[in-house]
Amino acid sequence: MAYYIKIIFASLPNPEDTVTIGTAGCGRLAISQAAVPFIYGNYGDQNAMASGITRAFRLRFPDRHKDVITIAGDGGMMDIGFSMTMHAWFRRERFTTIMLDNEVYGNTGGQESGMSVEGAVLKMSPKGKNFGKMPAMQLAIDAGCVYVVKMSPTNINKSSKAIRRAIFAARTLGPTFIHVYTSCNIEYSIPTPDVFRDAKEKEKGRFAFEEYMTDEAKELFAQIESKNKREVS
Repeated sequence: MAYYIKIIFASLPNPEDTVTIGTAGCGRLAISQAAVPFIYGNYGDQNAMASGITRAFRLRFPDRHKDVITIAGDGGMMDIGFSMTMHAWFRRERFTTIMLDNEVYGNTGGQESGMSVEGAVLKMSPKGKNFGKMPAMQLAIDAGCVYVVKMSPTNINKSSKAIRRAIFAARTLGPTFIHVYTSCNIEYSIPTPDVFRDAKEKEKGRFAFEEYMTDEAKELFAQIESKNKREVS
């Protein structure tokens, strides 16, 4: 998780004009250490806070891009914060949502979450989960996100490209969503040296790379990436 959070900050197009918003969870311990403004919201309300902040930024800085990114775990994003996540997307709020999916409530002892797999046996869910993972990617698409990615963070360049695309699209087109696997090696008993091996295994299955974009987003990315190539050459 800390590794992917580091990629997020390294990929920001304008870190000096970026605000991150998080909530209770393991990830906040790393997010709050970066030299980028961080707002710690109540559990699950990060997308509601981001909705207000992005609107305020557009009023206060009409000629300047101020990027807002919510970063939270699967519990904060898709369980406790589900309604606020979905309504921000339905309202087409222009910010990026990143869900760090470790498939468990790792911060509070190991309960199942909506993103845990069916049958998962955890310390505080000893009988095993009796339903499957919530279809987060499809929910985001159906709710109106203009760019959506599901991935395992095994490739730094691919991760960085997805993050930058999500931020660029959110500036002008609408909500964007990245659903990334970030293992909880404690609750799932994955030895630390095997974390990347586990991520590569997940990439072969339920976290195989998937990317969705609207026609408007596709056109935007082509313009930005063509301009970047010209500037480099």
